[in-house]
Amino acid sequence: MQGPSDEELSAIASKAGERLREARLTLVTAESCTGGWIAKVVTDIAGSSDWFDCGMATYSYEAKQAMLGVRPETLEYHGAVSRETVLEMVAGALVHSGAGIAVAVTGIAGPTGGTREKPVGTVWIAWKRRGGYPLAEVFHFDGDREAVRRQTVAAGLAGLLERMASGRL
Repeated sequence: MQGPSDEELSAIASKAGERLREARLTLVTAESCTGGWIAKVVTDIAGSSDWFDCGMATYSYEAKQAMLGVRPETLEYHGAVSRETVLEMVAGALVHSGAGIAVAVTGIAGPTGGTREKPVGTVWIAWKRRGGYPLAEVFHFDGDREAVRRQTVAAGLAGLLERMASGRL
């Protein structure tokens, strides 16, 4: 296994929970390549109902459109794995939930599906606070499917912590 261990993912989820509880915020996740793994790691933490609202696992274009309001034109022109799509996902997660802060992920976990422009391991992550501006970052993770997904979960939660601490969210 490559990527963060279960214990490391649990530790970062616990830290995120503490920070969210302190800020009196609840979290929503919009996940594609992780299939709800961020929500799973978060809800493994006892007491997470205090700071976790809901998670949406949206793999298909149709689900991204119906559950998150991603525009068909965005998906057609930029594809599911793009800055444009993840920004619409993170905004849509807040619109379709009662949460105060969101993280969204979309990427190519592999082993297939990669292209020259978007190789396996390419992942876009976005964060947004209700009423704030979204932030997005692209990552290029190494390893097999599980390793890419584990690294995505960790980066999504670590990015949330970093951006909250810096005041950017």
